[in-house]
Amino acid sequence: MKLLHPTHTEADDGWSLVVPLKPLALAKSRLAAAAGARLRPRLALAFAEDTVGAALDCARVRDVAVVTDDPAAGAALAALGARIVPDSPAAGLNAALAHGARAVRAGRPHARVAALNADLPALRPAELALVLDAAGNFPRAFLADAAEIGTTFLSAAPGVELEPAFGGASRLRHLSSGAVEIRLAGVDSVRRDVDTGEDLAAALALGLGPRTAARWLTAAG
Repeated sequence: MKLLHPTHTEADDGWSLVVPLKPLALAKSRLAAAAGARLRPRLALAFAEDTVGAALDCARVRDVAVVTDDPAAGAALAALGARIVPDSPAAGLNAALAHGARAVRAGRPHARVAALNADLPALRPAELALVLDAAGNFPRAFLADAAEIGTTFLSAAPGVELEPAFGGASRLRHLSSGAVEIRLAGVDSVRRDVDTGEDLAAALALGLGPRTAARWLTAAG
């Protein structure tokens, strides 16, 4: 586990979340079969808006930094109150997350930081608070996705690097890196990322956020 070297170990109040978002034209390609080519990027943006909106409504969250180079997404998420960080590495998901964490700590060196997927359209602020409370007990911690293969959340305490290893079977990679797996009941909305039509149906059963619901339910008739 890589440690940073802050001048003190006191954490700043609240969590800073880092949310990565691909250009909308490229996002959620596996959803095209269910949503169609025109609706897919609109849903990708709605997922991100509902994720960021719920995160900002969480009492434990101080701020949200979205790493993206998509101007339309950046404008929409900035309007919700997110900070937009350009994806200057342009080297994939994990490079974007590490860059976002560095951007947060450039201004707040002692921030608690956590990476959060941008495709959690059923996210509930109270459930996110439970995950953040649990994560605060460990130097690094993560939450597996609903399939228990990937990861939807990864945290790092003050003085600890995030070391993201998202993508594919990331649950095992995060375990191998020394991060502690958070095992909690009642946080399904934080685990339900959406890549396929089946995932979207599962998120619908949990209760979609308002922007995703408006776009999906209108399209579905």
